[in-house]
Amino acid sequence: MKLSIVIVHYKVPYFLMQCLQSVKDACVSISSEVIVVDNNSQDKTSEMLSHNFPEVILIANTENVGFSKANNQGVTLAKGDYVVILNPDTIVAEDTFLQLLEFAKKRKNLGAIGVKLIDGQGKFLPESKRGIPTPLVSFNRLFGISSKQTGKYYASHLQENESGVVEILVGAFMFMKRSIYNEVKGFDEAYFMYGEDIDLSYKILKKGYQNYYYADTQVVHYKGESTAGSLKYLRHFYEAMKIFYKKHFKLNLLYDFIMNFGIRFWFVLKYFHLQRTKAKPKAVKNFFFYSNNAKLFKELQVVYKSNQSTQQAVFKKEQFLEKEAFYYAIIFDNNFVSNKECIQLMQQLKESKIAFRFLPKHANFIIGSDGSQAKGEIVTI
Repeated sequence: MKLSIVIVHYKVPYFLMQCLQSVKDACVSISSEVIVVDNNSQDKTSEMLSHNFPEVILIANTENVGFSKANNQGVTLAKGDYVVILNPDTIVAEDTFLQLLEFAKKRKNLGAIGVKLIDGQGKFLPESKRGIPTPLVSFNRLFGISSKQTGKYYASHLQENESGVVEILVGAFMFMKRSIYNEVKGFDEAYFMYGEDIDLSYKILKKGYQNYYYADTQVVHYKGESTAGSLKYLRHFYEAMKIFYKKHFKLNLLYDFIMNFGIRFWFVLKYFHLQRTKAKPKAVKNFFFYSNNAKLFKELQVVYKSNQSTQQAVFKKEQFLEKEAFYYAIIFDNNFVSNKECIQLMQQLKESKIAFRFLPKHANFIIGSDGSQAKGEIVTI
């Protein structure tokens, strides 16, 4: 078997359904398997999988064991030469895995590969490529000190559309040989969530392998769906950073004090920032339905109570670039248009104020998000 995709799920069933459909479409010509590890979501995940994706292997935990342990559970069952660690609130393009398999073939000493991640508005997520957050790099970034070290945090030696060697990748999407994952003993289970991707990337580097950022395929990561504005998730991140620095950079009492102070200071700043910027999904009033399904369009007009919306099977991005664009949202019908084309259009229109929504294949809901700090929107039809 060539590829195993491991997805850890917790209470985002609609996003998981969209993710799984995109993965299924991306694996049509690849010998592959999908493993979902559910961290006791206490919803209807099991029934949804058995009905819509019976081929998926499900590990149903009776408690939330965290991101690290759950991924290790999934990879333990994996049989593929390569594994993909994938978040459930993501959408992959139809050729994402094919491109990465081809890219991996041409690289010697390959560690892990990350891709260009974008949010629900098509905007680049800078954590897609990062440097090692050494105490100095993190301190400079935290306090806004300009230096050569500052640019290392987000690996600024590479532009967002430029592939190349980086040090740290994000756990929302990590592609690597299963043998390497096992060689470094996978994710450190001391991390409940957050920080484990930094730790895993760093362990791969210390074994002498190279990590890569690959920009030629893009993946949507809604990101804000399960974590936006949550104090609980901030605390997990705070604890993760303490574990990372204690494990890899414990030097002396003074350094420990400075880094501990810095992490606490970051926690306070981030908490107040999130309280100010909690974002709710914008209500869709009028929309452009990119589809050839006229019957469904009429149903959506009723759902959204809109009589000024438009449906057509031809997309001209120029009509959405004007400042006074009429449409409040673009709804992509994945039964008609591919995820790859949707992702490309999102990036082309990312500076507009247009919202993007998806109707996944074989689904009875519309789904989307208005940015990395926004909770997602699900509308059933």
